Amino acid sequence: MTVKIRALRASDRARWEDLFRAYIAFYEAEVADDVIAGTFRALLSGHAGSHVCFVAVDTQDKPIGLAHMLFHRSTWSRTGYVYLEDLFVDPAARAGGVGEALIRRVMAEADRLGATRTYWTTQESNARARRLYDKLATRAPFVQYRR
Repeated sequence: MTVKIRALRASDRARWEDLFRAYIAFYEAEVADDVIAGTFRALLSGHAGSHVCFVAVDTQDKPIGLAHMLFHRSTWSRTGYVYLEDLFVDPAARAGGVGEALIRRVMAEADRLGATRTYWTTQESNARARRLYDKLATRAPFVQYRR
């Protein structure tokens, strides 16, 4: 399957929100409506320091997956790192290479920006996603802490 990846557009709002809310539900989390609205505005802003969104689209140009990435400076590098914060594919479109295509697009953007690291996290129990991630990257030996 050939997967088309493109930048998020303002006209994608409703479908992007459906995908993002499904992603949030997958992780059994809650995000306030105003935060979701602000996230969409920020994704379209193009401001330095803002997240970037790539979407995978079907043959009718309808988003079927999303990837949110953030380029940031690092104290360990002359350049910076790319954090892949959110990755989600519509369950009906899974197992067709969509997730891999989105990750590869994020990695290509990281290369274009000169990032020396691209990284992301997932739940340890997310076995299906981890099989893909194990093909594309090396698992880090770090434990995440939160406050």
